[in-house]
Amino acid sequence: MEGGMPLSGVQRALIRETWQRVSGSPVQHGLVLFTRLFDLDPDLLPLFQYNCKQFASPQECLSAPEFLDHIRKVMLVIDAAVSHLEDLSSLEEYLYNLGKKHQAVGVKVDSFSTVGESLLYMLEKCLGTAFSPDVQEAWSRLYGAVVKAMRRGWNALPEED
Repeated sequence: MEGGMPLSGVQRALIRETWQRVSGSPVQHGLVLFTRLFDLDPDLLPLFQYNCKQFASPQECLSAPEFLDHIRKVMLVIDAAVSHLEDLSSLEEYLYNLGKKHQAVGVKVDSFSTVGESLLYMLEKCLGTAFSPDVQEAWSRLYGAVVKAMRRGWNALPEED
């Protein structure tokens, strides 16, 4: 799901319109996203630890108050990207630092394609018939631009052997 191509006016409108339908229930929709993420890649579960507590199952993680806070933060990042569609470069430093932070806690760059799949899955489930190929393409481009900015933060830190 790599992008980088600019979004057209129609794509920006599709993203805003569909996000408006999803953003009213961020935790509910974020749970759909993360449930799908853990279904696709259960090996990501150990990355989510709070107070050194390892979750025994995705269900335990998905119901933890600390994880629900993480979901809220993820949905806020998406919201920020949607709010800045006209000028995504204004989020560059924020996303760069977010990339560094994710690398520091052990997230692999490859996991972002799984997160992207999970995002599209969540949008499809939440939007139903409104999730068209054009909507999918618009969101894929936006997500690609976000990941591209986050990857710069990755590349700024030397990877450990």
